Amino acid sequence: MVPGHWLDEEEMRAWRSLLTAHRRLLHALDAELQATQDMSVTDYGVLVELSEAEGGAMRMSELAEHTLLSPSGLTRRLDALVEAGWVERVRCQADRRGAFAVITKAGRTRLAQAVPDHVDQVRRHFVERLSREQLLALADALEVVAGACT
Repeated sequence: MVPGHWLDEEEMRAWRSLLTAHRRLLHALDAELQATQDMSVTDYGVLVELSEAEGGAMRMSELAEHTLLSPSGLTRRLDALVEAGWVERVRCQADRRGAFAVITKAGRTRLAQAVPDHVDQVRRHFVERLSREQLLALADALEVVAGACT
């Protein structure tokens, strides 16, 4: 192998394990949240971001960045959330081209209903699979990686 061009066995194992775990975990969480709450993990994530934002509102571009959705992907998700009555689109008064996504009272209620199932699912599929030491080491390692990708 040429250094700098290929990953060694340990590097490749770590990389592929991360990708596989991420895909499988999200697939399992999405399937279970759909089954128990009729809500996708993506919609749940959008509602969480809005619920934690000041005033329950975020600019569309900021929300797309926080949820890692493309602008068109976010638009599709918001269309469904608006139709469900969980989110509203509000024009920005200072910039008429801009818009905010705002969580509604019904959206907060729906999120509160989904939280216990989602937390249980995250515990069963992720937290309880690792020792406390593994969990802390993983959190530390992933924070380093995430911090370098901003």
